[in-house]
Amino acid sequence: MTDMKTAMKNHDKTTLNTVRMIKSALMNEKIKLGHDLNSDEELTVLNREKKQREESIEEFAKAKRDDLVEETKKELAVVEKYLPKQMSKDELEAAVKETIDEVGAKGKSDFGKVMKSLMPKIKGRADGKAASQAVRDQLN
Repeated sequence: MTDMKTAMKNHDKTTLNTVRMIKSALMNEKIKLGHDLNSDEELTVLNREKKQREESIEEFAKAKRDDLVEETKKELAVVEKYLPKQMSKDELEAAVKETIDEVGAKGKSDFGKVMKSLMPKIKGRADGKAASQAVRDQLN
């Protein structure tokens, strides 16, 4: 709410609209689930909003709509402000190695087991695609 008020005072339409969209998405999720959201559920909604914007940027870039790409990048920056700090590639690889050791994975056939154990540890702090790639790289 504070960010929304600040955006209104500064006439920052991008931030204002993005914060409103986030608030709306959180409220819709709350209604859908029928209870107040816990931090994991809020994180899931924020990650969904982030992913939507990343996909939009790709599509707008393919369509050569640079104006929309720039606007969506600004929205993405606002969404990322509410997400936890993202893991670096080295941190992600260390978490993958630790998880592989924990579950005793030996090869590619253990991919699912590793991912199932890894994802709760990195939820919201690393992209699923990057995580699965890191697991594949280390299991080979």
